[in-house]
Amino acid sequence: MAITISLADLSVLLVEPSHMQAGLVTKMLRNQGVRHIQVLDTAGDALAAMTNARLDGLVVISSLYLPDMAGTELVTAMRDDEALEAVPFILISSETRPQVLEPVRQSGACSIVTKPFTEQQLSRALFAAADYLNPPADVDLAEVEGMRVLIVDDSLASRHHLRRLLEELGIEKITEAIDGKQAVSLLEQTMFDLVITDYNMPEMDGRELTEYIRTQSWQAEVPVLMVTSEQNMGRLAAVERAGVSAICDKPFEAGSIRRLISEALTR
Repeated sequence: MAITISLADLSVLLVEPSHMQAGLVTKMLRNQGVRHIQVLDTAGDALAAMTNARLDGLVVISSLYLPDMAGTELVTAMRDDEALEAVPFILISSETRPQVLEPVRQSGACSIVTKPFTEQQLSRALFAAADYLNPPADVDLAEVEGMRVLIVDDSLASRHHLRRLLEELGIEKITEAIDGKQAVSLLEQTMFDLVITDYNMPEMDGRELTEYIRTQSWQAEVPVLMVTSEQNMGRLAAVERAGVSAICDKPFEAGSIRRLISEALTR
């Protein structure tokens, strides 16, 4: 029987150089029932602490601007380390520029909490982290056995993040493509039961891939789930017209992506 992780079971590593901000976040965490909190000033100290820490139930909450590197560099370093790539990461920042936040969105982060934020917003991010750590419940292995899924994303971290969620659902036959062009080649050769694709990719983006699948592929009816950080409503509307089965924002909650996958497969 799988053990369910609650907020009280979480161990939070808070990377925050501001003592005032660290105190505020710590107070909010304790109000939410988190009992194990370690506060560090730098990303280097955080990475060192993680190498010696018990990773079960560990969640990293980081500010964007740190003395030694940016929070985006911290999450990238974590995703490049096989031991740390599955540790949930939450960014707290007042930054809103897409080009700055994009590395975090593409990293498989659980949440981006924007300053100023409420305790409820932080709570939602914590529950998203716990949901990511918890194994899926009530999975019918008979339904997913033999399923073939194609993940299309130019971000290696995003592909790994999605692969982990799929494998937890019991899906083992997973193929990866780095862009739409490579995906087209794979779709010509192999039958898939589900395609999960990013929007912004080189060579051929997610909209173009979806249009190809719906109008030119012999697999025109395959469910297509788009997981994207794209915020332009006009572009997203064009994606919907192209025929995607569902769209999910990055960063995404594990429960949401599992639900969308289930809905896409039962249509």
